[in-house]
Amino acid sequence: MRHYRIKTAAGAEPVTRDDVKIYTRVGHSVEDTLIDSWISAGRKLAEDYQHRAYVSQVWQMTFDSFPGKCIEIPQPPLISLDSVKVYDEDGAETTVADSEYFVDLTSEIGRICFVSNFSWPSVTLRPLNGLVIEFTAGYGASTDVPDSVKNAIYIYCAHMFENRESESGDVPREFYSLLKPDRMAVY
Repeated sequence: MRHYRIKTAAGAEPVTRDDVKIYTRVGHSVEDTLIDSWISAGRKLAEDYQHRAYVSQVWQMTFDSFPGKCIEIPQPPLISLDSVKVYDEDGAETTVADSEYFVDLTSEIGRICFVSNFSWPSVTLRPLNGLVIEFTAGYGASTDVPDSVKNAIYIYCAHMFENRESESGDVPREFYSLLKPDRMAVY
């Protein structure tokens, strides 16, 4: 079974508070904290909807058993594959050399494929998370995030500004319309 989780969150959001204030025509700083929370919530909703990472972030993908020779990496776009580590039943760690696999950074969904003569270490994996793949995903800096994503986040923030009682299910259709063309299938 495969699981994945964020290890190191992005150091910035795709849009700034000042950008949102211009978009919403807010000229004061009273609600800065609230605007920051809307930006974060809008980005998270957009990332979850598109199944993507926006600003560079480090992820861990774990397996309870050895997978096949090729593995798709979630949360595109893939920036780098940082490590492949195997943990035996005693917790001893073995790092798989990067010469043992190829990394596909050009496909829409990044992949790792092991060389033809590769074989997994002959160890008994620990019962949970015996194989850990660490990778960096996202478009890079916040300036590299597509405008459609930024515009969706602006729409989310403006909607929250105008509809304080709103819940995330009440997000305007335009939010999803901007994100849908680059939405990834669930994998």
